[in-house]
Formats: sequence, structure tokens, C-alpha cells
Amino acid sequence: MKNKFLFFLVTFIALVLVACSGGEDGTTSGDSGNETGDGASQEAKILTIAQPNDLETMDPQAVSATSSDRIFKNMYSYMFYWDENVELQQDLVVDYEQIDDETWRFEIRDDVEFHNGDPLTAEDIKFTLERVMTDSSLKQFLYFKQLKEVNVIDDYEIEIVTDGIMTTLLTLLAKSGAEILPKNYIEEVGIEEFQNNPVGSGPYKYVEWQKDSHVTLERNDNYYDGTPKWDEVTFKAIPESSTRVGELINGGVDIITDVPLNERERLEADADTKSIPGETTRVMLLIVRMTEGTVTADPKVREAIELAIDNKSIAESLYEGEAVPVRTRVPNKVFGSDPDLYDNYIYDPDRAKELLKEAGYEDGVEITLTASKGRYPFDGEVAEMIAAMLGEVGIVANLELLDGTAFSDVYANGTNEELLMIALADGLLDGSYSLTHYTKDRAEGQTDFYHEEAEELYWTAISNPDDEERAAQYRAIQQIAAEERPHIFLLQLPVNYGVRANVEFNPQIYEYFFVDDIDKN
Repeated sequence: MKNKFLFFLVTFIALVLVACSGGEDGTTSGDSGNETGDGASQEAKILTIAQPNDLETMDPQAVSATSSDRIFKNMYSYMFYWDENVELQQDLVVDYEQIDDETWRFEIRDDVEFHNGDPLTAEDIKFTLERVMTDSSLKQFLYFKQLKEVNVIDDYEIEIVTDGIMTTLLTLLAKSGAEILPKNYIEEVGIEEFQNNPVGSGPYKYVEWQKDSHVTLERNDNYYDGTPKWDEVTFKAIPESSTRVGELINGGVDIITDVPLNERERLEADADTKSIPGETTRVMLLIVRMTEGTVTADPKVREAIELAIDNKSIAESLYEGEAVPVRTRVPNKVFGSDPDLYDNYIYDPDRAKELLKEAGYEDGVEITLTASKGRYPFDGEVAEMIAAMLGEVGIVANLELLDGTAFSDVYANGTNEELLMIALADGLLDGSYSLTHYTKDRAEGQTDFYHEEAEELYWTAISNPDDEERAAQYRAIQQIAAEERPHIFLLQLPVNYGVRANVEFNPQIYEYFFVDDIDKN
């Protein structure tokens, strides 16, 4: 009887020990980690990033926002990509050649699979490019409309024909809108279901999107370019900057974007966090409604608005002098930028009052100024300062400050009234990206700007193989825009990131990032 009792006792203890160790797999019941080679467990490698804005849609060709790029760059493959030195590198492309002025041929990798297991072939590239170059409802359409034909040579060779010389073709194939989409999957389930369950071929796979909360990705173990670094990556949407900073300090996230300068001391004072400055191509500006019948259709009113705004004062009081006054949409350090319009502004409130009087508004005029609050550092404060400055010359600006989602809807749908303040980046690192705003098609429904010379210059420039001439044409368009004011320019913005002390992160001028370039000790 005693021996039998001992047997049961020993057996019971053994079972308890197995249960406590998590069973035969060697992990504890609370462990979400991975198996190491010797059978020991390790914690899952998880990276969490917070940014001000949520996605508008899971369709990568239907959006144009850095917050979306940060997610999509890690979900999808591209034919080319920009590396950490801002040099163009081949991603899916193995080799390529230019056959003639308008024809390019590309050989692509034959070892790439989409996240659902389908092979990626030239048919998928053809499907992707033909969709974005023909569907005018997509936000990326205008950048790709110069593509004329996409021809499949064989499973892993494709030919692209452009409408005239296209000097920016290779860089176009690295930008948002060029994410390679799965043809068979989309044709099988439809674009709506694809947006509910998107499939790419990049290093990370889609897990979930909880709107206004977060997007979660997981490692793609079948990624063609080596094993991805992180088991899970989450992008949180936290509009309020102070909340983002608090979340970082509390250890809830590893990296936050768009840290206001007044929050840097808070991060630096905490032993577990730090701030990292970075450059951007982001220009803060006012989109001006020039539609016939609006107050701002009058060029004297537009000029009065610009003259009423003290850009330098805004830069110094809110951005500690780190933002730079500009009079151009093309950022400094981007090909074709006009140096005469960088670190330049015009401020003359007395002349602004005279112009309003000449325009018939001696007793003042009322307009609407729409802006975001929390989308960019100090955006709400900038808008408030502008409204006050306009008021001083007789322009009553009814200020509408919107949260990220509401603001995105106004911008996307073109429902802005006289003025809409936004900060726009350059996704191509070429002046053509910014200057497309001054073409008739791009301006329609937003500024409704049309200028015959600017239109001709733009379409001539993007087909001009002579870099010196093309840059001069870009500068000429910028001078026209500065004179006509479909945009009233404010500042080229700096950017600050916050990171946990154990995170190694090197920001790039294009502002998105490949998460495998980030380390956490």
C-alpha cells in the first residue's frame, strides 16, 4: 500500500512539473516566445510604433500618406526601393535595360510568393500597374498615368512602355502606388474583400486592422530576402501628441513619430527614452480654393492672405527656428527645388490691407480656414496663429480644427472651402511629384487652378532627358505658383521621433521606414 502511494505521489509530482514547464514543447504557459535551437524558449520579438494618423483604407493605391507608407512598405514588395543612403536599389528586379526612349524591359525574381502562397509573376506586375495607370479614382493615378503599356514577355520578364520619355520611371516604381498586388487573389475575391484581408509579398503579413486603433503585422517566414527580424509589428494611431509621448515613457510603444519640440525635454528627462531629430520633405501650406465665385478666386485676396502671415514668427515661436520659411511646394534637397524660394517669405500687413481695399473688401471679409489638430506637430497652433494674423488685416478666418479622420475626409473628398492647411511630403524625391498639383487634372476639385504655361511646362519637363533643362522647367513652374498662389506656402518642417533607450533607429528624409532596419536590445 505504501509503495503504491509513493508511486502515485511521484507520478503526481511529475505531472505538476510538466504542467508548470508548459508541456513537452519546453515553453511556459505564459510564454509567447519562439523555440531556440537548444530547446530553450525566448521572448517574442515585438515592435510597436505610434503615429498620429490611422489608415484611410487598406488599398495601397488609393491613399497618399506617410502614415500609410510606413505600414505598406513592410507588407508589399516593389520593383525598386530607396535604401538608407537614399539611393535607388533593386527589389523584385534582377536586371533591366532601356530598349529605346519609351521602352524598358525588366527581369524579376522567380522565387517570390505572396502571403497566400501564390507565386508572384509578371502577370501580377502587369495587373498592378495597369490598375493604377487607368483608374482615375485612385489617388496614385496621376503619378502613373504616363505609363502607356505593360506587356508580359514571360513569367518573369515584363516590358513597360511610357507615353513619351519618362525620366522618373525607376523612382516611380519605388513609390507608393507601386506595391505589387496579387492578381489572382483580387480577381477571385474582389477588391472589397482584398481590403478586408490584404495580401502582399513583403516581409510582414497582415493580421488585423482595428480602425482608429492599430494595424498589426506578423513575420512572413517565406519572405524571399531572408527571415524578417520581428515576430510581430504593431502600428498604433494616437492622434494626441502628449498621449503618444506618455505612451512611450510608460513603455507601451517603442517608437513614436511627430514629437513636438516642446515635448523633447520630457523625453530627454526620462532615462528610458530619447528624442531623435530628422529631416523631411514636408512643406506646410495653405490650399487655396480658386473656384469661380469664391472670395479667394480674387488674386488680390490671395496675395493679401500671404502678406498677412509672418512665417518667420511662426517658425521661431513654435518650432524654435528649426522650421524654414518657404515659398515653394518642392522641398529643399529634392531635385528641381528652387533655392530662391527656400528660406524666403513675404510679410507686409499694411500692403495686405491695401489689397483687400482694392478688391472691394475695405470693411473686411470672412473666410473658412480648415486645419488638423494633432496630425502634424503644432498644426493646431499654427492655424490659430494664422487666423489671428489674418484678423489683424481684416480677414475674419472661421477656424475649423478637425481630428485626423475628419480632416483626411475633407482633403480626400475635396470639400475644403477657402483655405485648408496641410503639410505635404515628396514621395518621389523629384520635383515632378510636388508640381503635379499645378496640373489641371490634379487641381480639379481642390484648388481648381489652371495656368496654361504651367501645364505645358510640366508635361514638357517630365519627358525631358536633359536634367539641367528639366530642373529649370521645374523652377519656372514654382515661380508661377508663387505668383498665382493656388498654394500659400508656410514652412518646410523638421521632424522629431521619440524612441525607447534600448531602440536603435536612424530616420530617413522620406519619413517611412523598413522595420527590419530598426534594432531593439
